[in-house]
Amino acid sequence: MATQSSRLAARLMVAPSVFVLFVWMAVPLAMTLYYSFRLYRLLSPDRSGWVGFTNYLWFFRSPDFWQAIANTLALVGGVLALTIVFGILIALLIDQPVKGQGVLRILVIAPFFVMPPVAASIWENLFMHPQNGLFAALARGLGAEPILFLESYPMMSVIGIVAWEWLPFATLILLTALQSLSPEQLEAAEMDGAGAFGRFRYIILPHLTRAITVVILIQTIFLLGIFGEIFTTTQGGPGSASTTLPYMIFKQAIVAKDIGRAAAGGIIAVILANIIAYFLMRGIGRHLDS
Repeated sequence: MATQSSRLAARLMVAPSVFVLFVWMAVPLAMTLYYSFRLYRLLSPDRSGWVGFTNYLWFFRSPDFWQAIANTLALVGGVLALTIVFGILIALLIDQPVKGQGVLRILVIAPFFVMPPVAASIWENLFMHPQNGLFAALARGLGAEPILFLESYPMMSVIGIVAWEWLPFATLILLTALQSLSPEQLEAAEMDGAGAFGRFRYIILPHLTRAITVVILIQTIFLLGIFGEIFTTTQGGPGSASTTLPYMIFKQAIVAKDIGRAAAGGIIAVILANIIAYFLMRGIGRHLDS
């Protein structure tokens, strides 16, 4: 009876918070779903009404939509690959017994505290600018023509900027996991004749599996909604070369003033995010329970 009473009391105390969170999520989602089936354009408020799946069909029939889906997946996959690979390398370097480890860690995590639009602006003007950027100066110093990064390689440039922002997060998670590895295991493997690559492949990398899983799950959630870096640098261009699904929704809502289509795009984005989350949990989420 005491256990049942305590459980009931706990549920009653938690219930108000759960209810508020549910309303906080359910009301905007319900309104978005409602407007996604309606004609609602701010430039012509007199024209309104129920249009069914017309707003959804507009997305599926638009070539820009499929390009935006491909760009969104490329952004997520590219950033994950870069942050995990370089995160492991940097974590291995920081884990070495050298002087000034504290300062080094602060320098490594510093980019994570820079606001995304500010970071994108720094990269655009300080590094990638075709006339005044550092990369352009290095190219001219080598006798080559400067590369127009944001014009010629817009998606790759955005992936590089976002990866630079998220690399500290991946590095910290991987470094924490790396430091939990028992030194005796590595010493025993070294005494058995295992080289540096063998120790990394058969001991360090399997030990980092859970940390890599955490990095993938958390970063994917946030990377699906990347917007500020694209708005600051390429604005989805040239054409739709760097337009992602969130940026396409933004153009419909803010530029075209078409709230109905933007709402339909938002519902599609929610469905896409849940599909990706489902496969992630089925594919790699099981490592969290091992």
